[in-house]
Amino acid sequence: MTDKNLVETMIKSASEIVHTEDIMIEAVRDIIKDEIKNHIKGKLETNPELKAEFKEAINALFEAKAKEAYALVKLAKSTAKLGLESLPPQMKEQLMRELISIFEKELNVILEKTL
Repeated sequence: MTDKNLVETMIKSASEIVHTEDIMIEAVRDIIKDEIKNHIKGKLETNPELKAEFKEAINALFEAKAKEAYALVKLAKSTAKLGLESLPPQMKEQLMRELISIFEKELNVILEKTL
């Protein structure tokens, strides 16, 4: 075995050991997460009022995130309109055709996936 092959073998072996350690660390993290989840679920099951309050808070957070996403879509739409208004008329028409083509393709893909 040449020195180069020996070095390569040692490096490969060392990297395999590192990956094993990463797997162990990840597994321990998962176990800890599961224990924390079980503890929290237990607390919620023993206190129906707290469970209802927690569920309400999660629903409020979900609603807020949905409103945020909607606001971002509206902002993107307004920004696109502003950008289009800033273009020369000929370029505006060309860009509009291209945008419509892109949206048609994307909508077709979405419809094909859902239907």
